Amino acid sequence: MSELEPFYLPLGDPDSGRFHATFSTTGPWFADAQHVGPPSALLVRALELCPPSRPDASELQLSRITVEVLGRVPAGDVEVRAQVERAGRSIEMLGAEMTAGGRAVLRARAWRLAAGDTGAAAAGEAAPLPPPTEGTLRTERPEGWLPGFMDALEWRWLHGWLAEPGPGSVWARQRVPLVAGEPTSPLQRLAVVADSANGAAARLDIREWLFVNTELTLHLHRAPVGEWIGLDAATAIGPTGLGTVSARLFDEHGHTGQATQSLIVRPR
Repeated sequence: MSELEPFYLPLGDPDSGRFHATFSTTGPWFADAQHVGPPSALLVRALELCPPSRPDASELQLSRITVEVLGRVPAGDVEVRAQVERAGRSIEMLGAEMTAGGRAVLRARAWRLAAGDTGAAAAGEAAPLPPPTEGTLRTERPEGWLPGFMDALEWRWLHGWLAEPGPGSVWARQRVPLVAGEPTSPLQRLAVVADSANGAAARLDIREWLFVNTELTLHLHRAPVGEWIGLDAATAIGPTGLGTVSARLFDEHGHTGQATQSLIVRPR
């Protein structure tokens, strides 16, 4: 396999918010469009870098992020910006947007909440997934799935596969950085992988059906750590062209949150 590029190359100063989305970002549906995982992670990066609104703010942590997909996200040059929309010392709402060619293609909203010690009350996590070493490494793509993003991650399957209809459990690790020349944070890694829940739990043949998500929502009860992100995902499809995807999210230490996606489903 030829060497893959980072997902994004900065255009000038990385703090300018201007980037070039490389071939590594392109998804399985369209050769000229990004998989929503990398651009969602780029929005998460902008949210992580957004400074608190008040100098007396507590230590804050991202707890919920929703990315709205406003249309096809083209590969090529993009711009990202983020800002505080609801200021507070212990609760803030942030907003972020990605534009391409002067058009908004993704918008995100996120809650940032004060950190505190609740270790004595922690409860309710799902059982951990078996470790990545117990997964089956799959490097091939099913027929009809285009190259790019799929090749930029290492996939280790615990249950199911892209070409096997039904629920799926998989570990994934990036083979390239999100942004050239800088480390990728664990939360950025989680966002890259979480948007793959739709594919991991695909019930339909991509050659015959479109089942495209219009949004991605992440709920965290603990910040992720490390390089490996696990998904345990399932899809439900209704009789009128709607679908939903639900996934539990994991790192190698255990359960870290939930992901959901809303789908439009129609024949090709």
